[in-house]
Amino acid sequence: MQNPLERFAVTGKRALVTGGSKGIGAEVAIVLAQAGAEVAITGRDRAGLQATADQLAAAGRKCTIIEADLRTPAGPLHAAEAALAAFGAIDILVNNAGVSRVASILESSLEDWETTMAVNLRAPYLLAQALAPKMIEQRSGKIVNVSSQAGVIALEDHAAYAASKGGLNMLTKVMAVEWGRHNIQVNAVAPTVILTPMGTRVWGDPVKAAPMLAKIPLGRFGQPVEVADLILFLASSASDLITGETILIDGGYTAL
Repeated sequence: MQNPLERFAVTGKRALVTGGSKGIGAEVAIVLAQAGAEVAITGRDRAGLQATADQLAAAGRKCTIIEADLRTPAGPLHAAEAALAAFGAIDILVNNAGVSRVASILESSLEDWETTMAVNLRAPYLLAQALAPKMIEQRSGKIVNVSSQAGVIALEDHAAYAASKGGLNMLTKVMAVEWGRHNIQVNAVAPTVILTPMGTRVWGDPVKAAPMLAKIPLGRFGQPVEVADLILFLASSASDLITGETILIDGGYTAL
């Protein structure tokens, strides 16, 4: 009889995690590696990527570093090509990299809009498009897109961010429909505020945070490892019947 915990392992799987230099991405890389995966991480911050790789090395796990700027169309393609060169194929793609520009619609610039859409929506599309053919060839693959509760419920002063994440949720569904016949599962996770460097920068002010916390039944923001654990589940065979879903991890925020 199989140990149930074995279904949550990703031993021998090859994973690419974007935005792996800090926050959720770094935690996802660590958790996947601890669960047995070979991991590549991508981002612009070489020092941050190396710090993540050093954490993995200290735990006896290797990590491939890929520097790429996902703000440009060439960046995701470079990341995909480098990952394929390193591993031959990717079994798990975690589209985690994201940016947020906090401003009202009237105060936002076109540059803010375009940068947000490029990183949060175009990059996941291009990466999945580049890596899916090998998944189709091997008839298996897992894609996890990191969305946000802001893609499900409106959040003031986050128009571009919310629009990009709402688009990512629908892109997740279309990918799931198109690639399900090839045994590829595509899902999104939609966290509440997570206390990453970006989350702390935006929500670290107790006065600003108080109204948001008051809407969360559990009364707190999340930690990166909590999102990473959910992503591990979606990357494992334990989730093989789940696809096309946006799974909220929001402390009950959207239950109200």
